[in-house]
Amino acid sequence: MRVCIVGAGAIGGLLGTRLALAGEQVSVLARGESLAAIRSDGLVLVEPDGSVQAARDIAVGAELAAFGPQDVVVLAVKAHQLADVAAELELLYDDGTVVVPLQNGLPWWFFQRFPGPYEGRRVTALDPDGIIERHVPPQRIVAAIAYPAAERDKPGVIRLVEGDRFPVGELDGARTERVAAIAQAFTAAGFSSRVVTDVRSHLWVKAWGNLAFNPISALTGATLAQIARWPATRELAAQMMGEAAAVAAQLGLRLRISIEQRIDGAEQVGEHKTSMLQDVEAGRPLEVEPIIGAFVELGRLTGTPMPLTESVYSLVSLLDARLRSAVP
Repeated sequence: MRVCIVGAGAIGGLLGTRLALAGEQVSVLARGESLAAIRSDGLVLVEPDGSVQAARDIAVGAELAAFGPQDVVVLAVKAHQLADVAAELELLYDDGTVVVPLQNGLPWWFFQRFPGPYEGRRVTALDPDGIIERHVPPQRIVAAIAYPAAERDKPGVIRLVEGDRFPVGELDGARTERVAAIAQAFTAAGFSSRVVTDVRSHLWVKAWGNLAFNPISALTGATLAQIARWPATRELAAQMMGEAAAVAAQLGLRLRISIEQRIDGAEQVGEHKTSMLQDVEAGRPLEVEPIIGAFVELGRLTGTPMPLTESVYSLVSLLDARLRSAVP
């Protein structure tokens, strides 16, 4: 299978390494220090037990035009970087090319092929001008949910903290040959991947935790375990998740675990820094809109009050503006 990984960060690097080692034909879009490191040493993965694997038989380049048509295009850049690469993605398409977005939080395609009163609506917090939607048509998308916790130790070197789940699903819930093939490829690469028919409910549960833990960690500098064990922040996370659960109910989503179970699961990951905290420490722009802004938009769309979520959204938006040097 020809697989192009667009973005060599923690999750993109993890997936690219494992797929290449499993025998898939992998190419990676990378730039700067990451490009140089992967060209020199390949993609390197440090497993939770400390063992190291390197995938050197990987095509790497700074431009998508170098790779040609692909069977699967994995979008592993940050959500706010998607618009910058969207137009180039068409260089990777042939008639059967599938696009697998792996962004944190809620996706721009949330209402695409989703029967109901909001079907076809674009989540404007994530794609305000429709650029992504124009270049990534919904019929090409297979959704995937990245549960592993991973960190980029340095350019080209990824450390897997824990987790191996990568469920996948069609936006309309169908069981198709292409979604089964992607699940099979992920499974062969050492992940736990199955086809789900209600992918938005599964996606919501992952994004549910990110909604609370990512901004709280960015604002406090605390790890998942520290947030979950500190009574005040645990309660704040629970209340924010409660507001989001009310939105999910309005959308007809079925959440199969409780808020306490979701928080306990985050606590069990341990002293892991969320991706947003990693970005703060590196001085990078934050994924504010997909992780929290999109929930605020859906709350307003459904008429669901989200006072705590909106307050945290205001705080982390200012933090992001400071990191971008955009504060007047």
